[in-house]
Amino acid sequence: MLSKKLQDALNEQIKNELYSGYLYLAMSAYFEANNLPGFAHWMRVQAAEEQDHALKFFDFIVDRGGRVVLQAIDQPPVEFSSPLAVFETTLQHEQKVTGLINALYELAVAENDYPAQVMLQWFINEQVEEEKNATQIVETLKMIGEKGQALIMLDRELGQRGKE
Repeated sequence: MLSKKLQDALNEQIKNELYSGYLYLAMSAYFEANNLPGFAHWMRVQAAEEQDHALKFFDFIVDRGGRVVLQAIDQPPVEFSSPLAVFETTLQHEQKVTGLINALYELAVAENDYPAQVMLQWFINEQVEEEKNATQIVETLKMIGEKGQALIMLDRELGQRGKE
């Protein structure tokens, strides 16, 4: 059984994961409005992935006999200055999530909750991938700039996410 402290922290993380999905959906809408359907698709896939992450926490709480308590989700930003700004925001957000996951792991260790430590290890590994993906796109956008054929080519490449 989960301790109250860990259960509360996991419920908070459900909210954080759902916010991540909401943020990426807002970014997708920004890209749609700016005629970058590949970028928009990439962000929609990312939003769905965050929803799946929230459900992993949800199911873990239920499986451990805990109580899921959903919380209000803040409105994400809707305007960005450029595709690069979107992905810099994405990277910053993923770095924040990494810190949240690490704090959850530290709490699970302090509580001697071994099942939570095992579950959270998956998220620790996932965050390495999340930060790597965002960093690569930021660096690519810095190399190619914000306009022209290279941006269109990157848009098409990002539009293939999940279709391989």
